[in-house]
Amino acid sequence: MFSHEIVTEIEIDATAERVWEVLTDIDSFPEWNPMIRWAKGEVRPGARLTVRFEPEGSRGYTFTPKLLAVEPNRKLLWLGYPRLPKLIDLEHYWIIEQITKGKVRLIHGGVIYGLLTPLSGKIFERKSKDPFEAMNRAHKKRAELRKV
Repeated sequence: MFSHEIVTEIEIDATAERVWEVLTDIDSFPEWNPMIRWAKGEVRPGARLTVRFEPEGSRGYTFTPKLLAVEPNRKLLWLGYPRLPKLIDLEHYWIIEQITKGKVRLIHGGVIYGLLTPLSGKIFERKSKDPFEAMNRAHKKRAELRKV
């Protein structure tokens, strides 16, 4: 199966618990998140969220990803929608790695896979990498405002 991955990362001077708190407090996204303008739903495995992806300068779109992994203070993973199984699917993830007691590495990425990946992989990267990095910087700023 074809796949294409983009990976971004940033170091954050905060605890894993604080970084997780910012990531999963989806009601506060409109206050700080330049990529996901709002989200609704419950952050638990198997749940569906409603998410508005609208980086600056884009028309944006709303979709309903399914949460595949919710590991507090460690990992959040969803399968994006709309999707065409076997033709194109998108997994979006955040992984929190403890570096020291008060510092973490946030790995934020996405994997697009399926038969259409050779055609859509580079488009996905071109449209997503800068917004992913902007979200990382905003996440860092918000998490470092208050340490847990």
